[in-house]
Amino acid sequence: MKRSAVHARPSSPPGAEPSTPPSERLASAALTPDGYSKARRVLMRRDPVLGAAIARIGRCEMATRQRNDHLSALCGSIVSQQLSTKAAATILGRLLALFPDGQIPDAPAIAAMSDAQLRGVGLSGQKVGYLRDLCARIADGRLTLDELEALPDEDVIERLTSVKGFGRWTAEMFLMFRLHRPDVLPAGDLGIVTAIQRLYRLRKRPDAKRVLKIGDAWRPYRSVASWYLWQTLRNEPLTKAAGSPPRSPKASRAR
Repeated sequence: MKRSAVHARPSSPPGAEPSTPPSERLASAALTPDGYSKARRVLMRRDPVLGAAIARIGRCEMATRQRNDHLSALCGSIVSQQLSTKAAATILGRLLALFPDGQIPDAPAIAAMSDAQLRGVGLSGQKVGYLRDLCARIADGRLTLDELEALPDEDVIERLTSVKGFGRWTAEMFLMFRLHRPDVLPAGDLGIVTAIQRLYRLRKRPDAKRVLKIGDAWRPYRSVASWYLWQTLRNEPLTKAAGSPPRSPKASRAR
């Protein structure tokens, strides 16, 4: 499936929860392997419908596929926009091959690359612009990657959605799969919406408000619940499935 980027963001994005005053926001602790196991048990106990799916799927594999660092994860998000998984992996591999040891050392190293070099690996001119904006914000201090782990979820989203080409969904995926935040529910994701409709046998697709209401039972482990919802849409055994969410057109609008 493909991803698309959206640049204009409404002041209250669909799927966003009621805002909390900055002074009251607290950073959530990252989930550990034991934390994922606890989340699985809690969700099975609280929600029999989701619990049956969890029992069928098995252990949570959210942490199995990770980039080496925040910068690589964000660059990967840019590369994968509007591309299939296979095409994105090919282009990302070519991008990484431009750097020593196949790793992006820092933002200045990307900034030092010419447009021709970046376009040569298969990036569009628009994506090159996104990478330039990301690196510029890191260079001048508008975006400090090292501080993201200490920030509350909504503050992380605010920081990341200031970057060209990044929307709320991209930031939510970063929270879930890079920072291992436990309580993120991407209410606007098509996969989440479809899974809930099927699993709970709803007559029509739930809107973001209803998704959030249903998800109240999953607090404070809505990230883990979301992962299991994505897995219910897969036909393959979990042992063969990737540890990242499936891509879908509407789900990827924020990218």
